Amino acid sequence: MSVSPSGIAPPQRREVPLLDLKVQYQGFKAELLPIFERVCESQAFILGAETTALEAAVADYCGAAQGIGVSSGTDALLLALMALDIGAGDEVITSPYTFFATGGTIARTGARPVYLDIEPDTFNLSPVAVQRFIDEQCSVGPAGLTHRATGGRVRALMPVHLYGQCADMTPLLAIARRYDLKLIEDAAQAIGSEYQGVRAGSMGDVGCFSFFPSKNLGAFGDAGLCTVNDPQLAERLRVLRVHGGKPKYYHSLIGGNFRIDELQSAVLNVKLRHLDSWTVGRQRNAARYCELFADSGLGGIVTLPRVGSGNRHIYNQFVVRVPDRDRLKQYLAEHGVGSEIYYPLPLHLQPCFAYLGGKVGDCPESERAANETLALPVYAELAHDQLEYVVAVIRAFYG
Repeated sequence: MSVSPSGIAPPQRREVPLLDLKVQYQGFKAELLPIFERVCESQAFILGAETTALEAAVADYCGAAQGIGVSSGTDALLLALMALDIGAGDEVITSPYTFFATGGTIARTGARPVYLDIEPDTFNLSPVAVQRFIDEQCSVGPAGLTHRATGGRVRALMPVHLYGQCADMTPLLAIARRYDLKLIEDAAQAIGSEYQGVRAGSMGDVGCFSFFPSKNLGAFGDAGLCTVNDPQLAERLRVLRVHGGKPKYYHSLIGGNFRIDELQSAVLNVKLRHLDSWTVGRQRNAARYCELFADSGLGGIVTLPRVGSGNRHIYNQFVVRVPDRDRLKQYLAEHGVGSEIYYPLPLHLQPCFAYLGGKVGDCPESERAANETLALPVYAELAHDQLEYVVAVIRAFYG
């Protein structure tokens, strides 16, 4: 048995993957296969009855008026930006501590991402940083909010509800109203999460969800969805997802091929019925981790996730801050425990965004999180002894 850097021998090795979708699949397989057969018999694979049902069900689940199924979470963000006419000469405020699609879609429209720092405890966009940027670097005039250094018009906020917890929306929504900014919720990791009792995806102009297989509600491939409350905006999103054509072959807009397919919608309709029970399982496991870490004496070493008062955290990931993170990750892997670093390099430091002029020190909390955070297994089907093993291995590492 190997000895940890602390000199303490770890417990007997066992396997605890970061995520095990095979176990989850066995729980709904019997429901799904007849529906797959029905879709195959219909030979209607694009924007059919399963998609219509999914759009209504997800909108209702999120507390939004309408849902528009799309091809991926990335395309949900891109479609939202396009529908809001954001493009060249515009700027969008967002977080640098997130998956690449958040900033990448802004850049793809020709707009300029403005990366501002996060709150250290929730990892979400800091309203204080947003207001400071507006006060110190922007001017308010007839054209709206102008970024003085670039001359660009600041048109939108794109907060990310990271890891399954909503951003601090009250001040962000107030900022959006005050400066006439559109607000796009990047809720890719947050379906079912709540801010002060209100569901993610129902607070801004557009909510954008990902159904990538590893998400709490995951398809069998790429899929996504936009939620909206404005019926005119919903119609614009629907037209843009089919190349901007309505009626067919007549194009008043330039859109794209952003359609969700029926087989993915069928999978999601079945899995949506199980989502709340899976969320309860993740929340139970997160609570058990907190107990185990407290009992293990690691409280001063491992910083656990903080849930905002009145918030519903769905734990798309269970992310801790730890010293010597990279060596811990390697040690966990050597002892059969899956873990992941989300995200090792903030967007303002990515080479493809060098043209924005970002540098080390611009977003210190995002940079610190990138160096200290590690996601541990938290999926609903984990057994208590598996959670105990994860904490025991970490305790062995730190001694």
